[in-house]
Amino acid sequence: MDTKQSLAQVIAAAMERCSPGVEGLPGCDEICNYLEIPPQKEMGDYAFPCFKLSRVLRMGPPQIAAKLAAAIDAGDLCEAKQMGGYLNFYLNRDNFARKTLETVLAAGETYGAGQEGAGKTICLDYSSINIAKRFHIGHLSTTMLGHSIARIYRFLGYRTVSINHLGDWGTQFGKLIYAYKTWGNRDAVEQNGVPELTRLYVKFHEEAEKDPSLEDEGRRWFKAIEDGDAEALELFNWFKELTLRDAKPVYDLLGVSFDSYNGESFYADKTDRVINELREKKLLTISDGASVVDLNEEETGMPPCLILKKDGTTIYATRDIAAALYRKETYNFDKCLYVVAYQQDLHFRQWFKVIEKMGYDWAKDLVHVAFGMISYEGQSLSTRKGHVLFLEDVLNMAIEKARAIIEEKSPHLENKDEVARQVGVGAVVYADLQNGRIKDIDFCWDRVLSFEGETGPYVQYTHARCCSALRKAAELEAAQPDYSALSDDYAQELLRQISRFPETVREAANRYEPSIITRAVTELCKAYNKFYYENRIIVDEAPVREARVRLTRAVKNTIKTGLYLIGMEAPERM
Repeated sequence: MDTKQSLAQVIAAAMERCSPGVEGLPGCDEICNYLEIPPQKEMGDYAFPCFKLSRVLRMGPPQIAAKLAAAIDAGDLCEAKQMGGYLNFYLNRDNFARKTLETVLAAGETYGAGQEGAGKTICLDYSSINIAKRFHIGHLSTTMLGHSIARIYRFLGYRTVSINHLGDWGTQFGKLIYAYKTWGNRDAVEQNGVPELTRLYVKFHEEAEKDPSLEDEGRRWFKAIEDGDAEALELFNWFKELTLRDAKPVYDLLGVSFDSYNGESFYADKTDRVINELREKKLLTISDGASVVDLNEEETGMPPCLILKKDGTTIYATRDIAAALYRKETYNFDKCLYVVAYQQDLHFRQWFKVIEKMGYDWAKDLVHVAFGMISYEGQSLSTRKGHVLFLEDVLNMAIEKARAIIEEKSPHLENKDEVARQVGVGAVVYADLQNGRIKDIDFCWDRVLSFEGETGPYVQYTHARCCSALRKAAELEAAQPDYSALSDDYAQELLRQISRFPETVREAANRYEPSIITRAVTELCKAYNKFYYENRIIVDEAPVREARVRLTRAVKNTIKTGLYLIGMEAPERM
């Protein structure tokens, strides 16, 4: 049981003693949600606002706080004081240290995990790379947000289904087939992969400007794909294989994998069901020759959702609706998350509303997890302007830069290449998941790879520092810990942050916000480094040393778990 739950039980018992039989009093779970962290340390470790009890108890908040403080007897856990309309708690420092460390060290690297998700399924749609295009840095946020959120939910006992909804449908693939058959050859494509496909695609558009009839050839070949033509499908599937082969080194570096690669083409033959159902339910109307679903713009603020274009072809929304129906029937998800940039907000709100109008109550379980854009050194990324960073290049550059820093700072370090990979990739991931996901990111090398301040290398270095202290301690004789050695403010701040980690994980899950864990781990590292400079770990007094070693081990485990949840590795030497 964590500290907040223990305090909630104490408060609930005091309420019962003060007001026996009164109905409408909050239970332990509700009290837990009310507990706050005071803005100043002098005001205690936790505070309970009594304002919410005024109506039930027919009493002013200060009077309620005073009455509860007098009724609480929990000296082994805390001291309770009334401060205005708040009941403030000062934890018993020795016991707090003992209970926290016993809990954390017993759990090991599973500290903070849970089973509240047992029997529940979360589908996550993220990364969603485009066929025949290289994996660029613009895909970093969707990939790492989705990967981290999936890890967080699995940590809490959920079954997760990670889906890479490939962008593999549209006339561009007909154009690519024509370009390959006209100007390409198999050996060049096999050898150079996606860059060669990109060259052919650019060639098509250059030639189409001279001869617009080539556009008809592109449409003809895409129609061949739709009709199941053997040659067209063979080439189409080959292009997909080449793209996934090109992306694999990037996914491997990031530690990312998927349960499904079903993309748009997979749902192309499933859209008839959507269209027929919309017609049967009299939801389709004709607007300028196109088929749309009216969303009552005055009430919802959304224009009609386009389902079929004038020429009868489907669009993204049609296929997304088909995909949602398939995923619900296949996985029976409790939630389906779409990790896609905020520019697509209207698109998702529209087709979510269509699902609702179709009568599916699980429409409420569809969630658009939006995120901001990435710029590089102050420049926005643009394919047309040539401001493009391919993600594999970014990761390899980060690894090279990390290797150079390691050579300078730790020339005798073993496994330099492995550590450089962990630090370089971790620096890029940290930079992406450091701030709230909706914020735009400016990618700057000097800041990303710094060993000081709030960066990935700084956090990883703190973990390595903990490991170093533990290695030294392992050579000395163990003893029973003296937890009174952890009563100073630096140790207590560390313990408070560790004790809140399970709550941090759940808040990150509830808000689909890995940055909450990133920030918590960063603050934990900052607190540990302050403690480290103020308190020697390896001291002669064995009981004191053992207490500080146990605290260091708890910090190390919590950092490693937090880094794992955001998709980073934790080197033991740096």
